[in-house]
Amino acid sequence: MQVNINGIETRYVLSNEGGGPWLTFVHQLGGDLSVWDQLAGYFRDDYTVLRYDVRGHGETAVSNAPFAIADLAGDLAALLDALGAPNTHLVGMSMGGMIAQQFALDHPSRVNRLVIADSTAASPPEARATWDQRAASVRRDGTASLAPATLERWLTEAFRTAHPEAVEPIREALTRTLPEGYAMACEALRDFDVRGKLGNIRCPALVVAGRHDTGTPPAASQLIADAIEGAHFELLDAAHLAPVEQSQRFAALLETFLERPV
Repeated sequence: MQVNINGIETRYVLSNEGGGPWLTFVHQLGGDLSVWDQLAGYFRDDYTVLRYDVRGHGETAVSNAPFAIADLAGDLAALLDALGAPNTHLVGMSMGGMIAQQFALDHPSRVNRLVIADSTAASPPEARATWDQRAASVRRDGTASLAPATLERWLTEAFRTAHPEAVEPIREALTRTLPEGYAMACEALRDFDVRGKLGNIRCPALVVAGRHDTGTPPAASQLIADAIEGAHFELLDAAHLAPVEQSQRFAALLETFLERPV
């Protein structure tokens, strides 16, 4: 399905067989909504499951102007408005985790429970040049040029070897991402910093990290959990895309978390 959100044609998939509470998944940089296929199938009988392509990714149009993570959180708010969802459980991975943090800060009454996977509350100063270099590289050489190194960071070698059927759709989503969409998102990530605000998040929170994540070390996720009162932290035997690599374990954690009494 497509809907115009803040002037941008946005693709989303809504699975509401169960007609239960809303559960929204937000994908990583260079990904699309398909990364959540397995988890969406698991939860759709009990929840109204929403997935969408962030602007400049998948089949969502590229922005005409630079944007910040706050703008991406605004896109999510507008999408929920368009679909008639007053609030939602929110799950974000990597870039999606940054969007989820920002959304929880900007729209606190709309988040029932918050799950942040393999993410950080800020890009450190020393990483700014790296984001600029990556944006320049993808504008010059395209997203396919990033695939080998990116997949090595995202998934452990053991998983890539054992599960090529899971790796290939992730590779395809990355290589299909339009260079300008990816580059503009890099620049938004470069400027992201909510470290001083996380204490304002009051909803129940679960933070998950991959033990072998070299791009976003577990310590960065632990800092998020430490800053949100009452947040629960889990470390999984995975690299950067822990919800993919440890999908059964992540699904079990998420199911327990969503059903846990407040």
